[in-house]
Amino acid sequence: MKVTNESLECFIAEFESDEELRREFETNLSAGGLFLSSTEKPSELSTIQLTLRLIDRGSFATSATVVRIFEGGFAVSIEANPQEILSSLTASPETTPGKSASVWDRIRAMSYPEKMILASKADRSERGALIQDNDPQLFYYLLKNPRITTEEVLRIARMTSISAAVADLIAKTTQWSSNQEIRSAIVNNPRTPTPLALKLLSTLPEPEIRHIAKSTAVSQSLKQAALRIVISRG
Repeated sequence: MKVTNESLECFIAEFESDEELRREFETNLSAGGLFLSSTEKPSELSTIQLTLRLIDRGSFATSATVVRIFEGGFAVSIEANPQEILSSLTASPETTPGKSASVWDRIRAMSYPEKMILASKADRSERGALIQDNDPQLFYYLLKNPRITTEEVLRIARMTSISAAVADLIAKTTQWSSNQEIRSAIVNNPRTPTPLALKLLSTLPEPEIRHIAKSTAVSQSLKQAALRIVISRG
């Protein structure tokens, strides 16, 4: 299996034969796991976008959680249904035109305006592929999609390519901002405008605020605000 990465958030795993795919499915994929051999390693417990491909056949885009880091790569837990993955990878593109078996290639062939139009009505596999574009404008239209899930919103909230408009839309949508993980992702995202991050900071759990007060990955103003909250509550 060949593994390539476009960023620390987007990886592609390509199987060279049906036999290799079946073998991997029996040992790992059927249980919802996969080992990716790579010198580039995302952080443990982070969420990545993973595209699985079978040469000359299908592809499947999904999200996965990094569960453990090893010297030669890392292990992930895949969120999609294993049988759905297998069916999509082994399906013939000729017999299922436009479906998930060819979703990656179909979307890559689209013009930018076509992707924008699709984003607001895309199904789950199409949304997974569009998210991998790392385009804040596409994120914005994906968030307008009535079928987008909380899990997908969290994934977008963690992307370091979001815009101020995307962060603001997530924060102003009650069903998303009521989710503590999403609020935390927005506050910790370096692309979130400082005033918005400061507004949400006090809504986070105490351990999270303490972590931000010690963090070197956030702005100085956010770090100082977190420290003030910790002191005032102490």
